[in-house]
Amino acid sequence: MTPTRKHVLVRRVKDITLGTTLSLALLNGTLFLQSCGSSNDDQYSESGGSEQTESFKKGVLTYITETAPGTFKVTDEQQVGPDRAGAIVNYADGHRDTLSVAAAQALVRKDPSTSQYFNNPSSYGQHHGNGLANALLWGGLGYMIGRQFMGGSSFDRDRRYSQGVYSNPSVYARSADIGRDVSRSRVVTSRPGRSRGGFFGGGRNRGFSA
Repeated sequence: MTPTRKHVLVRRVKDITLGTTLSLALLNGTLFLQSCGSSNDDQYSESGGSEQTESFKKGVLTYITETAPGTFKVTDEQQVGPDRAGAIVNYADGHRDTLSVAAAQALVRKDPSTSQYFNNPSSYGQHHGNGLANALLWGGLGYMIGRQFMGGSSFDRDRRYSQGVYSNPSVYARSADIGRDVSRSRVVTSRPGRSRGGFFGGGRNRGFSA
C-alpha cells in the first residue's frame, strides 16, 4: 500500500470514529433532556390540585364557665365580627383566660376527647366528655375551628352534643341561631397549587427560541 493511500485510510478511520463519538454525545444529550423533562412533568403533576383557605364573614364570642372541676359549660354567646371571635373561659379557682380562634382550634385538635372528630366526624362520640375542648367544639365557636354543619342521620347526634355543652336550654336556643349564621358565613377560597419547579422552572409547556 502506498504512503498516500495509507494516509487517506487513517484519516477516514478517524473521521468515522469522530462521527460516531459526536452521534453518541448528541444521543446521550437528547436522552438527558428527555429524562429531565419527564422528571419535571412528574413534579408538575404531583403538585396539581389546589390549596384552600377558609374565612368567615361573621364570628362568635363564647363565654364558658367551669361549673365543677373539669366540667365546662357555655353560659352565653354573642355574634361579633370575625376579628373579635374567640372564647372567654372562667375557671372554678377564679382566674380567667381569653382564647383566640387559633388557640381554641389548637386545643381542640390536640385534646384526646375531641381530636378524633377531625379524623372521622361520623364515628366521633366514644371519647366525648365535659371538658373545655368539648365546650369549644360543640358551642358556636366550633364552626370557626373546623366543625361542620352535619345533616341526615348525624344531625340528631350533633344536636345532642351541642345541647349538652350549654348551661341551660334557653342559652342553647338563643345560641343556635348564632351558630347557624356563623356556619353559613364560611367562605372557602381555592387557588392552584404551586409547582415544585424543576430543570426548566416547572412549566409543562416548554420550548426553545433561537
